[in-house]
Amino acid sequence: MQTRKLGSSGLEVSALGLGCMGMSFSYGPAMDKQAGIALIRSAVERGITFFDTAEVYGPYTNEELVGEALAPFRKQVVIATKFGFDLGGSDTRPGAAAPNSKPEHIKQAVEGSLKRLRTEVIDLLYQHRVDPGVPIEDVAGAVKELIKQGKVKHFGLSEAGVQTIRRAHAVQPVTALQSEYSLWWREPENEIIPTLDELGIGFVPFSPLGKGFLTGKVDANTLFDSTDFRNSVPRFAPEARKANQALVDQLGRIAAQKQATPAQIALAWLLARKPWIVPIPGTTKLHRLEENIGAVNIQLTPDDLCNIDSAISSIKVQGARYPESLQKLVGR
Repeated sequence: MQTRKLGSSGLEVSALGLGCMGMSFSYGPAMDKQAGIALIRSAVERGITFFDTAEVYGPYTNEELVGEALAPFRKQVVIATKFGFDLGGSDTRPGAAAPNSKPEHIKQAVEGSLKRLRTEVIDLLYQHRVDPGVPIEDVAGAVKELIKQGKVKHFGLSEAGVQTIRRAHAVQPVTALQSEYSLWWREPENEIIPTLDELGIGFVPFSPLGKGFLTGKVDANTLFDSTDFRNSVPRFAPEARKANQALVDQLGRIAAQKQATPAQIALAWLLARKPWIVPIPGTTKLHRLEENIGAVNIQLTPDDLCNIDSAISSIKVQGARYPESLQKLVGR
């Protein structure tokens, strides 16, 4: 497995990470715990050293899963988790919890995460979503204090806007931004990626496979479990999926030329964009994990990248990437 450094921070991780959310939350029923542990350990055995979780996934159960699975390998892996929501309510659906990044709440959240992750230090701590009620300088200051105390190593932001990134970075250097980025959501190319390049901040794209759509295994007829949050995503409405199939069809043609799968081309495309981009595809299946890892060995030339861009540039993706309740939490 190749490694990459997240910006100028020096934090070195496997070129591909593993997003663990879907094992416990958001994409249908949670995996059996022992199966989840086995999958995470299989990822370690195959060279993945970068694992992503959050206290809100479950809530709490995903951190517990990741903590137990990685305990025997703690010194050789990098664990990222996130704070930023009030989790006291009974509604645990994605987007239901209110933002809370008050400094005292951050410190409480970190104490809980440390216990669940069975660790003395969090390698990378993200603010999950920007809290409009708390100045980002206060958030960065609270994390800076936790870093001084040895409870956190690196500070990250998720789905933050350019001005928020700059203001946070001025208080405590930001190691990584985690936001959605893929062949069907390229908005970060406008302002986010140039800003990260300028400031020396790494980029960790989540949903690099378009929440499963870019694999070619989801179509207009796919039925999701009642607990799958894609049921509420406009981009996954049946009519949008039907329209967006053109993108996957093009991806499939390119993949066939490279003797790869659509998922591998989608991941290889991200890896080719910048040397400090580390995608974190999630899966609950070992064969998908192995397929995703195969993307690291696919070299896309500048000509390949131009061909991909020209093939998909005329396709307008249909449907918003989030329902309104989640959309208002991004890009602040």
